[in-house]
Amino acid sequence: MSDKSVDLKAIARKRAFAQRALAHAQDQDGSVSEQAKTVLVNFLEPYFGKVVAGYMPIRSEIDPLPAMHHLWRHGPVAVPIVESAAAPLRFDTWTPDTPMEAGAFGAMVPRTSVPIVPDVLIVPLVAFNRAGHRLGYGGGFYDRTLEKLRAEQDVLAVGFAYAGQEMADFPIGKYDAPLDAIVTETKVFIL
Repeated sequence: MSDKSVDLKAIARKRAFAQRALAHAQDQDGSVSEQAKTVLVNFLEPYFGKVVAGYMPIRSEIDPLPAMHHLWRHGPVAVPIVESAAAPLRFDTWTPDTPMEAGAFGAMVPRTSVPIVPDVLIVPLVAFNRAGHRLGYGGGFYDRTLEKLRAEQDVLAVGFAYAGQEMADFPIGKYDAPLDAIVTETKVFIL
């Protein structure tokens, strides 16, 4: 990736963080997140019984925990674990009662590791476009993870975001793994 594209991504990321923070601030009563949970769970209904990986929200990410609680009633749920820089994520089994502790980047992780391989990933993002691309934090964790999982099995990658995180103009790199769908509180984009 050239220095110019890195700079353009940094500029886009800064703008996207501001958009996401605004969308998050407008959801103080949780009604938007609740609506997004319903859309996400309805979309994932055909995958009940499969291993679904959610994530523990940080910063102003839309909260997938209500959906994860619902999905857990129908099958295994996992959360991502950052093992090291420049490596794919590992996934550990999660339940609503799993004892958690702080992990990398401030995300909570299970205190006891019970590794599991997901069939479906609910993917956090900073911004998305309608072509199925996401702008993440810049570490490439989900890109590496999707590349690895897709080489081994069928996996569904679903971006989860506020509708206000849509952004038409951000750079896409050759290693950026596209999503299969994006779910917001108002719409499902199937790609």
